[in-house]
Amino acid sequence: MRLVVARCEVSYSGRLTAYLPPARRLLLVKADGSVLVHADGGSYKPLNWMNPPCKMRLSEPTVAEASQGVETIWEVTHSKTDDRLRVSLYETLHDSAFELGEEPGLVKDGVEAHLQALLAEQAELAGPGLRLIRREYPTAIGPVDLLLRDPAGGTVAVEVKRRGEIDGVEQLTRYVELLNRDPQLQPVRGIFAAQSIKPQARVLAQDRGMECLVLDYDAMRQMDDGMLRLF
Repeated sequence: MRLVVARCEVSYSGRLTAYLPPARRLLLVKADGSVLVHADGGSYKPLNWMNPPCKMRLSEPTVAEASQGVETIWEVTHSKTDDRLRVSLYETLHDSAFELGEEPGLVKDGVEAHLQALLAEQAELAGPGLRLIRREYPTAIGPVDLLLRDPAGGTVAVEVKRRGEIDGVEQLTRYVELLNRDPQLQPVRGIFAAQSIKPQARVLAQDRGMECLVLDYDAMRQMDDGMLRLF
């Protein structure tokens, strides 16, 4: 990773044309070849950039450019398109490089396994009197996230997602249909649980006689006083 803080002018040509007049900016050159131009604001999004595969070539300014104070020029060209990023550096305030090493990847808080574990410990949040039979209940088509028992002796299959979409409803439908063939589990109903549920998924779940449970991860971790909403 190379970090350059410089007063620079940036132009982009190709599928679109863009121009940044001279100003102080942060330039990032990553190991994959990408080049990003950042301002001191705007959160994570760069003002302009070139994605890999691309190549960067340093060139000397023309006489006219040098007379205006340009010290060096970065010519960044995309390897598969005609896109070109041109960075004219007037004054370099900082230039350093660091070896960051291998990136292990992002580990998200509140992933499905965490939500599943929390709901297993707080089964009554899915309905009064519900109690856990087993997590990851095995079936011939895959494990059911949570299998619960209701006060009337019926069985509840719960599918837990971070984002509730139609595919999750279809998955739960298959589980419920299969479990209902087992006389020891009948009757089996389904609850589709997620931190957010898309309207189409909600309509499909309700059409199939399933309940939708919106999970408040922070409340489940007792970080606030929010309540789960069962629709």
